Amino acid sequence: MINKSAPKTLDYVLRTATLLAIAGCTSVQPTSSQEPAVTIPQAVVNIADPRQNLTTAGLREQDNCYWYQHTNPLEVTLLPLRTIDGRPICAS
Repeated sequence: MINKSAPKTLDYVLRTATLLAIAGCTSVQPTSSQEPAVTIPQAVVNIADPRQNLTTAGLREQDNCYWYQHTNPLEVTLLPLRTIDGRPICAS
C-alpha cells in the first residue's frame, strides 16, 4: 500500500529546506557609524574618487598607498584608493 501523504510531506520538507537555505543568504550590514576607521589626510579625501568608501580607507605599509574596502553582495575586497582619473593615491 502506498502512503498518499508521503508526497505532501516531501513537498513540505523541500519547501522548508529551501526557505532555510535562502534565509542564510541574506546579508547583514554593519550598524556602525560612518566615521572612518583610520583618519586619512584631508588632501587625500579631496583628490579621491567619491564613489569609493573613504570610511574604510587607510594607508597600507607594504606599498605606502591608501586602500579601502569595497563591499558587494558576494565579498569584501581591499582595493587601492584612486583619484577621479584612476591613479592610485600613495604617500610620498
